[in-house]
Amino acid sequence: MTLDYHWLHDTVRKRFESDEAMEAFLPTALAPEELKQKGDDRYLSAMSQRVFQAGMQHSMVDAKWPEFEKAFSGFAPGQMALLGPQQIEDHMQNDRIIRDRTKLQTIPKNARFILDVRQERGCGFGEFIAGWPGADTVGLWRLLARRGARLGGRSAAGFLRLAGKDTFLLTSDVVARLMAAGIIDHAPTSQRDMQIVQDAFNALQQDSGRPLCQLSAMLSLSINPKF
Repeated sequence: MTLDYHWLHDTVRKRFESDEAMEAFLPTALAPEELKQKGDDRYLSAMSQRVFQAGMQHSMVDAKWPEFEKAFSGFAPGQMALLGPQQIEDHMQNDRIIRDRTKLQTIPKNARFILDVRQERGCGFGEFIAGWPGADTVGLWRLLARRGARLGGRSAAGFLRLAGKDTFLLTSDVVARLMAAGIIDHAPTSQRDMQIVQDAFNALQQDSGRPLCQLSAMLSLSINPKF
Protein backbone atom coordinates (compact mmCIF):
# COMPACT_ATOMS: atom_id res chain seq x y z
CA MET A 1 0.00 0.00 0.00
CA THR A 2 1.07 3.58 -0.59
CA LEU A 3 -0.17 7.00 0.42
CA ASP A 4 -1.15 9.35 -2.39
CA TYR A 5 0.59 12.67 -1.86
CA HIS A 6 -1.94 14.66 -3.86
CA TRP A 7 -4.74 13.33 -1.66
CA LEU A 8 -2.71 14.18 1.45
CA HIS A 9 -2.00 17.70 0.24
CA ASP A 10 -5.62 18.40 -0.67
CA THR A 11 -6.90 16.98 2.61
CA VAL A 12 -4.54 19.13 4.68
CA ARG A 13 -5.04 22.21 2.52
CA LYS A 14 -8.73 22.23 3.49
CA ARG A 15 -7.70 22.95 7.08
CA PHE A 16 -6.26 26.33 6.10
CA GLU A 17 -7.54 29.55 4.58
CA SER A 18 -4.75 29.75 2.01
CA ASP A 19 -1.67 28.04 0.63
CA GLU A 20 0.43 30.61 2.45
CA ALA A 21 -1.22 29.83 5.79
CA MET A 22 -0.55 26.13 5.36
CA GLU A 23 3.08 26.63 4.39
CA ALA A 24 3.63 29.00 7.31
CA PHE A 25 2.25 26.39 9.72
CA LEU A 26 4.38 23.47 8.54
CA PRO A 27 7.72 22.93 10.35
CA THR A 28 11.08 23.46 8.70
CA ALA A 29 14.49 21.86 9.16
CA LEU A 30 18.00 23.31 8.99
CA ALA A 31 20.06 22.92 5.84
CA PRO A 32 23.08 20.58 6.07
CA GLU A 33 25.50 23.51 6.17
CA GLU A 34 23.60 25.03 9.09
CA LEU A 35 23.76 21.74 10.98
CA LYS A 36 27.52 21.56 10.39
CA GLN A 37 28.05 25.09 11.71
CA LYS A 38 26.38 24.39 15.06
CA GLY A 39 28.79 23.57 17.85
CA ASP A 40 28.79 20.20 19.59
CA ASP A 41 27.62 21.97 22.74
CA ARG A 42 24.31 22.73 20.98
CA TYR A 43 23.79 19.05 20.20
CA LEU A 44 24.49 18.02 23.79
CA SER A 45 22.09 20.70 24.99
CA ALA A 46 19.39 19.43 22.62
CA MET A 47 19.99 15.82 23.67
CA SER A 48 19.70 16.77 27.32
CA GLN A 49 16.61 18.89 26.75
CA ARG A 50 14.91 16.02 24.98
CA VAL A 51 15.82 13.61 27.79
CA PHE A 52 14.18 15.93 30.30
CA GLN A 53 11.13 16.46 28.09
CA ALA A 54 10.34 12.73 28.13
CA GLY A 55 7.40 12.16 30.46
CA MET A 56 7.18 15.86 31.37
CA GLN A 57 5.38 18.88 30.01
CA HIS A 58 7.64 20.18 27.27
CA SER A 59 6.70 23.77 28.04
CA MET A 60 7.91 23.41 31.63
CA VAL A 61 11.25 21.95 30.53
CA ASP A 62 11.67 24.60 27.84
CA ALA A 63 10.97 27.39 30.35
CA LYS A 64 13.67 26.10 32.67
CA TRP A 65 16.24 25.43 29.96
CA PRO A 66 18.04 28.79 30.28
CA GLU A 67 18.81 27.82 33.89
CA PHE A 68 20.17 24.48 32.67
CA GLU A 69 22.42 26.35 30.24
CA LYS A 70 23.80 28.40 33.13
CA ALA A 71 24.16 25.43 35.47
CA PHE A 72 26.00 23.32 32.91
CA SER A 73 28.17 26.08 31.47
CA GLY A 74 26.68 25.89 27.99
CA PHE A 75 27.02 22.08 27.68
CA ALA A 76 30.58 21.94 26.32
CA PRO A 77 31.03 18.17 25.80
CA GLY A 78 34.67 18.07 26.94
CA GLN A 79 33.73 19.64 30.25
CA MET A 80 30.47 17.77 30.68
CA ALA A 81 32.11 14.37 30.08
CA LEU A 82 34.05 14.91 33.31
CA LEU A 83 30.98 15.30 35.51
CA GLY A 84 31.21 12.80 38.35
CA PRO A 85 28.79 11.65 41.07
CA GLN A 86 29.65 14.53 43.39
CA GLN A 87 29.00 17.15 40.70
CA ILE A 88 25.66 15.49 39.93
CA GLU A 89 24.78 15.63 43.63
CA ASP A 90 25.69 19.31 43.66
CA HIS A 91 23.29 19.93 40.77
CA MET A 92 20.60 18.06 42.70
CA GLN A 93 20.68 20.96 45.20
CA ASN A 94 19.90 23.54 42.46
CA ASP A 95 16.20 24.33 42.68
CA ARG A 96 16.31 26.37 39.47
CA ILE A 97 16.61 23.22 37.36
CA ILE A 98 14.62 19.99 37.25
CA ARG A 99 16.25 17.74 39.84
CA ASP A 100 15.99 14.29 38.33
CA ARG A 101 19.14 12.37 39.19
CA THR A 102 18.69 9.66 36.55
CA LYS A 103 18.25 12.22 33.80
CA LEU A 104 21.09 14.40 35.06
CA GLN A 105 23.37 11.36 34.84
CA THR A 106 22.76 11.18 31.09
CA ILE A 107 24.60 14.46 30.51
CA PRO A 108 28.16 13.10 30.97
CA LYS A 109 27.18 9.88 29.16
CA ASN A 110 25.89 11.73 26.12
CA ALA A 111 28.87 14.09 26.23
CA ARG A 112 31.14 11.06 25.91
CA PHE A 113 28.98 9.74 23.06
CA ILE A 114 29.46 13.01 21.15
CA LEU A 115 33.22 12.99 21.83
CA ASP A 116 33.44 9.36 20.66
CA VAL A 117 31.70 10.24 17.39
CA ARG A 118 34.11 13.13 16.88
CA GLN A 119 37.07 10.80 17.33
CA GLU A 120 35.65 8.02 15.16
CA ARG A 121 34.46 10.20 12.31
CA GLY A 122 37.09 12.92 12.43
CA CYS A 123 34.43 15.62 12.31
CA GLY A 124 32.02 17.52 14.51
CA PHE A 125 28.77 15.94 15.60
CA GLY A 126 26.86 18.38 13.39
CA GLU A 127 28.70 17.20 10.30
CA PHE A 128 27.98 13.61 11.27
CA ILE A 129 24.26 14.37 11.68
CA ALA A 130 24.13 16.46 8.50
CA GLY A 131 25.66 13.69 6.43
CA TRP A 132 23.25 11.00 7.53
CA PRO A 133 20.79 10.34 4.67
CA GLY A 134 17.15 11.11 5.31
CA ALA A 135 16.25 7.91 3.44
CA ASP A 136 17.65 6.00 6.44
CA THR A 137 16.26 8.15 9.23
CA VAL A 138 15.28 5.08 11.24
CA GLY A 139 18.90 3.90 11.07
CA LEU A 140 19.98 7.13 12.75
CA TRP A 141 17.28 6.63 15.38
CA ARG A 142 18.68 3.16 16.10
CA LEU A 143 22.21 4.46 16.43
CA LEU A 144 21.14 7.20 18.84
CA ALA A 145 19.14 4.70 20.91
CA ARG A 146 22.02 2.24 21.03
CA ARG A 147 24.85 4.61 21.79
CA GLY A 148 23.18 7.54 23.49
CA ALA A 149 21.71 7.62 26.99
CA ARG A 150 17.90 7.60 27.19
CA LEU A 151 17.54 8.35 23.48
CA GLY A 152 15.35 5.36 22.65
CA GLY A 153 11.67 5.35 21.75
CA ARG A 154 10.49 8.73 20.49
CA SER A 155 13.43 10.54 22.05
CA ALA A 156 15.81 10.04 19.10
CA ALA A 157 13.39 11.74 16.72
CA GLY A 158 12.58 14.37 19.35
CA PHE A 159 16.26 15.19 19.77
CA LEU A 160 16.78 15.47 16.02
CA ARG A 161 13.80 17.79 15.72
CA LEU A 162 15.16 20.00 18.51
CA ALA A 163 18.58 20.03 16.84
CA GLY A 164 17.13 21.01 13.46
CA LYS A 165 17.85 17.77 11.58
CA ASP A 166 15.05 16.78 9.22
CA THR A 167 13.15 13.83 10.63
CA PHE A 168 9.63 12.50 10.76
CA LEU A 169 7.85 11.85 14.06
CA LEU A 170 5.79 8.77 14.84
CA THR A 171 3.07 10.43 16.90
CA SER A 172 -0.21 8.63 17.55
CA ASP A 173 -1.85 10.63 14.74
CA VAL A 174 0.87 9.78 12.23
CA VAL A 175 0.62 6.10 13.15
CA ALA A 176 -3.17 6.30 12.83
CA ARG A 177 -2.90 7.69 9.29
CA LEU A 178 -0.35 5.05 8.27
CA MET A 179 -2.67 2.37 9.63
CA ALA A 180 -5.71 3.87 7.89
CA ALA A 181 -3.75 3.82 4.62
CA GLY A 182 -2.99 0.12 5.10
CA ILE A 183 0.78 0.67 5.26
CA ILE A 184 0.98 -0.89 8.72
CA ASP A 185 -1.59 -2.73 10.80
CA HIS A 186 -0.20 -1.92 14.26
CA ALA A 187 2.06 0.60 15.94
CA PRO A 188 5.56 0.01 14.54
CA THR A 189 8.05 -1.50 16.96
CA SER A 190 10.26 -3.95 15.11
CA GLN A 191 13.07 -3.08 12.72
CA ARG A 192 10.95 -4.49 9.89
CA ASP A 193 8.00 -2.27 10.88
CA MET A 194 10.24 0.77 10.97
CA GLN A 195 11.63 0.03 7.51
CA ILE A 196 8.09 -0.19 6.11
CA VAL A 197 7.36 3.24 7.61
CA GLN A 198 10.63 4.63 6.28
CA ASP A 199 9.81 3.34 2.79
CA ALA A 200 6.41 5.06 2.95
CA PHE A 201 8.01 8.37 3.91
CA ASN A 202 10.66 7.97 1.21
CA ALA A 203 7.93 7.48 -1.40
CA LEU A 204 6.03 10.55 -0.17
CA GLN A 205 9.21 12.59 -0.24
CA GLN A 206 9.99 11.48 -3.77
CA ASP A 207 6.49 12.48 -4.90
CA SER A 208 6.40 15.80 -3.07
CA GLY A 209 9.95 17.08 -2.66
CA ARG A 210 9.01 18.09 0.88
CA PRO A 211 11.18 17.53 3.96
CA LEU A 212 10.26 14.63 6.23
CA CYS A 213 9.23 16.95 9.06
CA GLN A 214 6.54 18.52 6.87
CA LEU A 215 5.27 15.18 5.64
CA SER A 216 4.79 13.85 9.17
CA ALA A 217 3.01 17.08 10.13
CA MET A 218 0.72 16.69 7.13
CA LEU A 219 -0.03 13.08 8.03
CA SER A 220 -0.95 14.21 11.53
CA LEU A 221 -3.12 17.05 10.24
CA SER A 222 -4.97 14.65 7.97
CA ILE A 223 -6.17 12.85 11.12
CA ASN A 224 -6.23 15.61 13.74
CA PRO A 225 -7.12 19.14 12.56
CA LYS A 226 -5.97 20.55 15.92
CA PHE A 227 -2.40 19.30 15.42
